[in-house]
Amino acid sequence: MERILLKNIDAADAGKVATYLRNGGYKGLDAAFKMRPEEIVQIMKDSGLRGRGGAGFSTGLKWSFIPSDPSLPKYLLCNADESEPGTFKDRLIIEKAPHLLLEGMMIACYAIGAATGYIYIRGEYEYGARILEDAIAEASSAGYLGRNIRGSGFSLRIYIHRGAGAYICGEETALLESIQGLRGQPRLRPPFPAIAGVYYKPSVINNVETLACVPSILERGPRWFAGIGPRKSPGPKLYAVSGHVKKPGVYELPMEVTLNELIFEHCGGMRGDKAVKAVIPGGASAPMLAGEDLDSPMDFESLAQRGSMLGSAGVVVMEEGTCMVKTAYIINRFFSHESCGKCTPCRDGTPWMTQILKRIEDGKGRPGDVELLESLCTGIFGRCFCALGEAAVMALRGALKYFKEEFYDHIAQKKCTVSTDGLHGF
Repeated sequence: MERILLKNIDAADAGKVATYLRNGGYKGLDAAFKMRPEEIVQIMKDSGLRGRGGAGFSTGLKWSFIPSDPSLPKYLLCNADESEPGTFKDRLIIEKAPHLLLEGMMIACYAIGAATGYIYIRGEYEYGARILEDAIAEASSAGYLGRNIRGSGFSLRIYIHRGAGAYICGEETALLESIQGLRGQPRLRPPFPAIAGVYYKPSVINNVETLACVPSILERGPRWFAGIGPRKSPGPKLYAVSGHVKKPGVYELPMEVTLNELIFEHCGGMRGDKAVKAVIPGGASAPMLAGEDLDSPMDFESLAQRGSMLGSAGVVVMEEGTCMVKTAYIINRFFSHESCGKCTPCRDGTPWMTQILKRIEDGKGRPGDVELLESLCTGIFGRCFCALGEAAVMALRGALKYFKEEFYDHIAQKKCTVSTDGLHGF
């Protein structure tokens, strides 16, 4: 497959506006200015573009929810708070293709009638934030940001807002609260952001990769985009692969690629040529799959049918000899630490799960601990204010689904009987 999102990342000065223009950049924006905003929204619907941040919601449908009243100020927010463990695809776009992201934001703002855009970027992405600041300055100097852009009558300003290291701010309503200077905690919905978003005005929130897909759709047409990959999951997709593979990295592929092809054809196979024990297909919140599921296509529907999800497409591959108890502990410890504390099931339940998992991992597990973990999962799932607590539950349930005997063995033997090299845990 040809590179679309990553086509220019190997060029010298790939992040500079001159390089971007030389390689065909901003043609999508020029095409957009020849259309009515509602036409662009329909093109996004026809393309089948789905959100690349995790939920997989129709981008065009999301844009269409914005009220058309011209008297209402509207906002676009780019969610660049890439904090899901195992996920680093957006970082590559930010650092190597910042103008692709900006062009996608410009088109989206024109389509929904927004004069202001924000990029909410993970606090740890200091280098990426500097790259984006420079790109915004370059775009402004070249006439692609500011007043009356390229004689279109459309004006736009884009601002960078750096987070402070809170994973919860990747949840879209917590992101809104943070931008407004409030504590980063989720809001009760409804009202949804399309009606009451940032500053309680109509707002669209899109992921970095989602917005990066927009320019090529405007330039080459929705039918072209819809023809890439599966019918229900079209377009190019970035997979961030890490773990026990020979060639970890970010791979741009259609969503019909299987786990087996991703690992053995693109990533060079397993390090040390060990067998695959488990794969987390969509970031730490996605339930893991066992080695026998490698024939699964990496699209939204196929992974859901296997009991997991595409999520952020952060693919963590684990080899035989990996301890699933410690893996579950590491993942749950993260979610427990990042809980905002707003609701009781997540605030109290995730630390309790972490405590039990740590006890089992340390060889102090008790009979009944596995059943207690399952009971906690039931008590948390579907009862949280947002998806963070449920993400911890789904990750643990995935481990228990395929590797429950390892948990029992840890308790019975009072030690790990799986790890072969002392490097247990992903």
